Amino acid sequence: MTQAAIRTTTTPAEGLRAAWNRRADALSALISHASLALIDRVAIGSVFFLSGRTKVEGLLTLTDGAYALFREEYKLPVIPPEIAAHLAAYAEHLFPLLLVLGLFTRLSALALLGMTAVIQIFVYPDAWPIHLSWAGLLLYLVGRGAGPVSLDRVFTLK
Repeated sequence: MTQAAIRTTTTPAEGLRAAWNRRADALSALISHASLALIDRVAIGSVFFLSGRTKVEGLLTLTDGAYALFREEYKLPVIPPEIAAHLAAYAEHLFPLLLVLGLFTRLSALALLGMTAVIQIFVYPDAWPIHLSWAGLLLYLVGRGAGPVSLDRVFTLK
């Protein structure tokens, strides 16, 4: 007879581990990918969309303040501030909207992840804790997709 066959009692540590694992399994069932992806899409989408709204008046008319922000504070290399202001404002409206709808989710999350990288590297390098939290939310969407409550699912897009 082997040692495993002889031993029928569990140690307190094994019982604690088994109880922990049962609770972890229950939480995994309760907090599904569907709910995580939906909450994630709305949360990170709202961050970028509200930022985009600060740069425009009406539907998509850029404010003088938006141009000044890109000229005086952001100072991105290579891209002229007038072009960068338009690109950022449009991206901060389009990609969050697509995220909330769950349409082209992975592409939209990648675009906003790229924007996050630009902001981190060139604009606010000391704001890494915020940008890291954005990146975490966006990477989840890139890796796992929009989830079942999405237009991606309706159109059978991964």
